Order: sequence, then C-alpha cells, then structure tokens
Amino acid sequence: MYDIKWIREHPDDFDRGLTRRGLQPLSQYLISLDERRRAMIRVSEGFQARRRAASDQIHQAMAKKDTAAAEALKAEVAECKTSITTLEGEQKAVEEELKKALAEIPNLPLDDVPDGADASKNVELKGHTFGAKRDFKKEGFTAKQHFELGEALGMMDFELAAKLSGARFVVLLKGMARMERALGQLFLDVHTSEKHGYTEVSPPLLVRDEVMFGTAQLPKFSEDQFKAVRKLTKGEGNDALIRLRNEDHSFNPQEETSAYFETLEVLGGGKKEVFTEAGWARFQELQQAGEWWLIPTAEVPLTNLVRESIVDEDKLPMRLTACTPCFRAEAGAAGKDTRGMIRQHQFTKVELVSIVTPEKSKEEHERMLACAEEVLKKLDLHYRVVTLCTGDMGFAAQKTYDIEVWLQVRTCTGKSRRARTAESFRRGGCIHPVSRRKVLVIAVRTVRSKALSTRSTAPASRSAAR
Repeated sequence: MYDIKWIREHPDDFDRGLTRRGLQPLSQYLISLDERRRAMIRVSEGFQARRRAASDQIHQAMAKKDTAAAEALKAEVAECKTSITTLEGEQKAVEEELKKALAEIPNLPLDDVPDGADASKNVELKGHTFGAKRDFKKEGFTAKQHFELGEALGMMDFELAAKLSGARFVVLLKGMARMERALGQLFLDVHTSEKHGYTEVSPPLLVRDEVMFGTAQLPKFSEDQFKAVRKLTKGEGNDALIRLRNEDHSFNPQEETSAYFETLEVLGGGKKEVFTEAGWARFQELQQAGEWWLIPTAEVPLTNLVRESIVDEDKLPMRLTACTPCFRAEAGAAGKDTRGMIRQHQFTKVELVSIVTPEKSKEEHERMLACAEEVLKKLDLHYRVVTLCTGDMGFAAQKTYDIEVWLQVRTCTGKSRRARTAESFRRGGCIHPVSRRKVLVIAVRTVRSKALSTRSTAPASRSAAR
C-alpha cells in the first residue's frame, strides 16, 4: 500500500494519479486521518511523561511523609492511565481506518500509460504484432470453437468435470492433457534458458493472509479467491486455549465489564470461556493456523519469497519463473465465457517475476515483454501487444502490456500473456533503494508477467493446428 509519508509530500501527484484512474482525490482525507493519529500520539506521550514524573514525585512525597500530596499524585497517575488507555483505543481506531483506506487504493499509472475508461481505449504497441489471421474459407473448411473440437475428439469433458467439481472446470484427456503438459514444459525450458535467465521455482499452492495482502489480492479481491480451511482438532483447540491463558488473554467469567465478550463455547475447550477483545482476536489468529488461500497466480508466492527480507543489490535482478495450477473464483464473471476453457476456476499457468532496483524496472519490463513474445512466436500464433489504458489496468499495476492471441471463431482476442510493472506501489515491495549495497525488499520493485496460461493457449494452439 502507499506510504502516507509519500502522500503528504506529493499530494498533488497522488490526486492526479487517482483522477486518471477515475477516482476522487483522497490526499486531504488521508492526510487528515494521519494528522489525527499523530496528534493523539503526541497527547498520549504527554500523559505518559506526566505519569512518570508523578510516579517519581509520589516516592518523594512518601519519603517526606506528605500523605496528602502522595494521594493527590496517585489520583493524577490514575487519571493519566485512564486518559492513555482511552487515547490508545481512539488511536487504534484511526490507524485501522487509515490502513483500510490505504489498502483499497490502486497503484498510480505511469505518465506514458494512455488515459481511458475501458478496454476500447487500449493502445496497440507498434512493432509488436506477429503473424496474421487465418482465412479458413480459403482453406476450404469452417472453423470450430475449441471446445467443439475438444469434445468431438474426446479430449475435453466438461460434463465429467461438472460431476466432480461443478461449473467452470474441465477434464482433459489423451492428447489434450499431453498438450497442456508439453506447453508448460516448453515455456519453462525457454524461460530458464541461458538467454532468458529465469530460475525455476516450485512454490506452495496454499499461502497465508499476509502473502495475499503482499501482492494486493487482499483485501479488495477476497471474493475472487478460493480458501482452504482445516478445522482445529479437539487437541489443537485445547492447546489454543492453554496458550491464551498463558498469555493472560482470558479472564474470570464472573467478572462483568463491557470490555468482555459474551460467554461462548470454544472448539475443544470442553467448557465455556470468556475473552477480552484482544483475547478473542488472538484466538482467531491461532485458529488461522488451519486456513490458507489457494494461489490465483504464482506471482503470489514468487513475489513473497523476498518479502520482509534484505537482498544484496549485487544479486539483482532476481528473475523467477514457475508453472503452477492457479485457482480463481471468478466472482465477477457470472454469465461470461461459460463454455470452454477461457474462464475457469482452475488452470495451469507459467509466471515470470523479476525483482529489480527502481532504476532498472522499466528496462526489465521491456525485457520481460520480449521473453513473453518469444514463446508465442515459437508456437506460430498470431498476436498483438497493447498497452492497457488507466481504466483497464489491474489494481496493483503502474503499466501493463497485454499480449493478445487471436482465437479463431470467437472473433476476438484472448489475453494469453500479460506483463506489468508494479513500480512505486508500497505492497510486497516497491519504493526507493535504501542503500547502494543492500536493498530492503520493501524498497524493490517487482515486474511480473503471466508468461502463458496453458489453458488459454491450448485453444489457440488447437485452432492453429487445425
């Protein structure tokens, strides 16, 4: 997310970028929240200083046997403690409001990104078109949809997939299953060659909340994700309760204050417990030991490999690639591409991620685009490259190239590859170099490309082969 300090120092640039994204200016609102937070900290620090001074004065008064003064000072200390507690609660609420607001702000577009509200304003990149559309009538036959070919050949079975998993899944068989495996292998072989220089990674497919937050899937796009939940066993529930008691988060059920939650029965506890708000939050955190997100793209684990780390600058650029299953709920795609393999809940994709210094990010973005194009040329697929406009660009991107492959019969292009740069976005890593020799990863920029989705390429490959 964006650093509030940067927004304070560049309010006009920040608002201008939001306006290009079609959003209202937010700098003054965010700055006012930050000013309230900072003011509360100053007042709280004043109360803390006075409490410490009064505590010292209590000892002095007691030494002089001045009971009245000591009692007055004790009352003042108690008032300071109450004021500090109140301010801490108010400060936490303001900080949460600021954090939530910052987390929902998209990255700002680079100056050379075209303005526009939707895909109709995307701009074709000159010199980045390959091949030509095929004229099937001249070749003497009528082209078919990829799913018609796949079903007729007995290589795609959507009904069987629906029996297993529901809509938006497919079972690939025989040559089609082999094609998917071969495409992934081809992409990896090309990208891990000496020419491209990417390091192959086999990452986990299940990740924690902070990992998804690091690449901007959370909190804004939680509905588009799949989550795997494993319920705590009775023994694990007991362990969680024991840890809470040891941390002094649970309290005597007979005590009644507004700070306590209602008595509730907790899994594995065998009896009822009462928690403070902090205790309940901690118990939920312990429960999340059995909750993971299924990755929507290998960008998520690849980028987070260096999250909260320090990387030697001489080890950059760090170029990573992975071929993984990916999972997306497609919550906003109701009624779109309901047939075929274009928009599925599960698909295999090869991802490219580069970790670079800010000065090298634009150069790396262009290099990555060339790497992505090379694979499509090897497959002899007709494509063009477009620069996405501000209204069509993804949440975390500052600039995005889409490589659009022509899909026969569908009379449109399909996005087989995407390359974007996440410069300056303060999430998962993107600000300024901390030093010349060592770079904090929170200060490194990520450039990534959806190298190729095997299941979006396969339809085009099959149509071209036909």
